[in-house]
Amino acid sequence: MIDIKFLRENPDVVRASQKGRGEDAAIVDLVLKSDEARRLALNEFEVLRAEQNSLSKLVAAASNQERNGLLENSKTLASKVKEADIKRGELEELTKSQAMQLSNILDPAAPIGKEEDFVVIEHVGTPRTFDFEAKDHIELGKLLGAIDTERGTKVAGSRSYYLTGAGAMLEFALVNYAIASALKVGFTPVIPPVLVNPAAMEGTGFLGQAAENVYHLEKDDVYLVGTSEVPLAAFHMDEVLPVEKLPIRYAGYSSCFRREAGTYGKDTRGIIRVHQFDKVEMFSFCHPDQAKEEHKRLLQWEKDFLNAMEIPYRVIDVASGELGSSANRKFDIEAWMPTQNAYREVTSTSNCTDFQARRLNIRYKDAEGTKTVATLNGTLVAIPRMIVAILENHQNADGSVNIPKALQSFLGKDRFELV
Repeated sequence: MIDIKFLRENPDVVRASQKGRGEDAAIVDLVLKSDEARRLALNEFEVLRAEQNSLSKLVAAASNQERNGLLENSKTLASKVKEADIKRGELEELTKSQAMQLSNILDPAAPIGKEEDFVVIEHVGTPRTFDFEAKDHIELGKLLGAIDTERGTKVAGSRSYYLTGAGAMLEFALVNYAIASALKVGFTPVIPPVLVNPAAMEGTGFLGQAAENVYHLEKDDVYLVGTSEVPLAAFHMDEVLPVEKLPIRYAGYSSCFRREAGTYGKDTRGIIRVHQFDKVEMFSFCHPDQAKEEHKRLLQWEKDFLNAMEIPYRVIDVASGELGSSANRKFDIEAWMPTQNAYREVTSTSNCTDFQARRLNIRYKDAEGTKTVATLNGTLVAIPRMIVAILENHQNADGSVNIPKALQSFLGKDRFELV
C-alpha cells in the first residue's frame, strides 16, 4: 500500500507508475476523491465530538433546572456524533480498499514494458560445449534414480514428481549449503508455517494479481503459501522494530504451492514448472534509506550461490509489467539450460520498499518518531530448477553427473553414478 500523503502530493508520479506497469491509472483519482471525502467526514466527526465534550462539561456544571434541557441537546448531539462516526468509518474503509488496488511505485531505473522488455545486466560464465548429445534432466533423472515424474503424476496429478535417491540427497545438500551460506552473512534461519491467514496473504500483495495462483482452503479460510516470503513478511506484523537492529534478515526454508494458472502447455515436461517445491528464501527488514543497497546485497548473495554451483547465468533487470504489485524493482538470475538452449529463471530478488510493511503495519522507531520499514526478498535456492541446472550442466556422456565442489562435502562424493 502506498503512502496516501505521497499520493496527494504526487498524483502524477503514481499515475505514471500505474501506466508503466500497464495497470489502471484511473484508480488514482478514485482514491483521491474518496480520501477527500474521508477527511471532510473526519473533520465533521471531530467538530461534533468537540461540541459533545463541551456540552458534557456544561451538563456537569449546570443547575438541576438547566440540566434537563442540556441533556436533551446531549442526546441529539450523541446521535449526530454516532452517524458522523459511521460515515467516517465507511469512507475510511472505502479509501483503504481503493488504495489497496494501487501497486507499488516503480523505481525510475526499472525498464518499462512487458516480459520481453527486460534488460540484461551481465552474463557470468560461458555455456558449455558438449562433445556428445546432451540429455535433459528427465532422462538424467531416470538414469540416476533421482526424479520420478510418472509416479508423481499417478499419485498427485500433472506437474507433480518424486525426488528419490540422488535427487533427494541433492535437495538436502542444496538446502544445507544455502542455510550455511545465509548464516555466514547474518541471516537467522526460519522454518515458517505454510498455511497463513488472509491478512498475511493480502498484506504481502498476493491476493491481487497473483490470486489466481494461490491455493485457498475455503473451509478454514487459510492459504497455502507460494513462497515463504509471505510468512516471513508477516512475522513482524503489527510490530515496531528497534532501528538499531535493522537490517533484520531471515532465511526461510519451506515448501511452496502454486496453481500455475495460465501456464497450460508451458514447461509440461519435467520439474521446471510444478505445483509444489521447496525453497530457501531470504527476507530483509531494513531502513528505507538502505533498501537499494540491501537489494544489491541480496542479488550478490544469489550470484555467489550460482557461482558455487558452477553454472553459467545471466542477470536481468525485470520489466515493469512483470514486477508484481509489491516490487518497485526486481532482478532475476537465469541459469543456462543446455537442452533448452536458453537461460531460465532460477532466482529473483525484489525491493518492495515500504509497500508491504505499510499494509502489514510494520514500523521502526528512531529519534524522529515511528516510521514504516522497507522489506526485500530474494530466492537463495529454488530446489527443482537448481536440480535441473546442475544435472544438465554437469552431465557426462554416460549419464553420470559431476557434483559441484561446494556440495561434495554434504554428499560425501564428487559424482552421481547411474543406478
